[in-house]
Amino acid sequence: MTKTVLLTGVSGYIGLHVAKLLLEDGYHVRGSIRSKSKEKHVRDTLHAASVDTSKLTFVELDLSKDEGWDEAANGSDFVVHVASPFTVANPKSEAEMINPAVEGTLRALHAAEKAKIKRVVLTSSLVSMMGSMKSGTVTPSHWTDINAKDVSTYIKSKTLAEKAAWDFVNSQASTNQMELVVINPGAVYGPPLGDNLTGASMGFIDQMLKGKLPMVPRLAMPMVDVRDVAKLHVLAMTHDGASGQRIIASDSKPHGFADVAQVLKDEGYEGPSTRFAPNLIIRLSALFDREAKGMLSFLGMNVSADNSRTQQLFDWTPISFNKMIADTGAAVKAHQTS
Repeated sequence: MTKTVLLTGVSGYIGLHVAKLLLEDGYHVRGSIRSKSKEKHVRDTLHAASVDTSKLTFVELDLSKDEGWDEAANGSDFVVHVASPFTVANPKSEAEMINPAVEGTLRALHAAEKAKIKRVVLTSSLVSMMGSMKSGTVTPSHWTDINAKDVSTYIKSKTLAEKAAWDFVNSQASTNQMELVVINPGAVYGPPLGDNLTGASMGFIDQMLKGKLPMVPRLAMPMVDVRDVAKLHVLAMTHDGASGQRIIASDSKPHGFADVAQVLKDEGYEGPSTRFAPNLIIRLSALFDREAKGMLSFLGMNVSADNSRTQQLFDWTPISFNKMIADTGAAVKAHQTS
């Protein structure tokens, strides 16, 4: 019998890749979108990627509203909760980002519990582990100190949402123990499905290829290909050893934006710059620019990741950094407009 997966955030960068793998594996995907207007775009994007969408249906869900969650989860076998607000810029009010992230996660978990779903896979982020670190090696036992200096609203939102998920699952009665697996990706790049370049990662590559980033901030963190992130989500749904795990989804070695630019230059693109922006300029910009303020958490960061558990558990080898960036550059270039 075909298994059904409630996949939230199906129209997003990661969500589309997860949907592709699930549909190719024969699952029925119940994809959540905030507006019915996105349905055609999702289906067309997957069609263009040669994916059969006959087992794809849609439900309208809002992270900030109760309506529809119980019905969406009812009859599903798994929940993969990818949807979460993301922007580098700090919002005017932290609640604008934190509330939907935390409340949306809890809505997904409450609905899954009512539907007696055995396992939920949650997309978190490596920033929930390393957001208050500047150096060293992050492991699955690390947690970000949200009260540390310069921690951005996005980092707080991912950390608080993940903590809320673990608290929810750990507070369940032992007779009704729903399993949780959390995927913690590093900075996500890799070719998008479709032509939407508005996300933070694709927007950054787009601007870099156009020569609109004459300098880059000095930082380095673990990165990961979106195709690997999707693969780990799908594997985590059914792998016996994944239950209760925080899964580091990234390469072990840190890379910076200058490294990204260098790979693109080596691929023959003329726009990217490897020049570093002085930290002082970014700090001064942060006084009046919310995006610069959101970058302060990462300024001067040089953190590695211990991904050994992920590699062993899933027999997984990450797509190389050079291939990830080269493939991203080619995909973005193909969809660029002036």
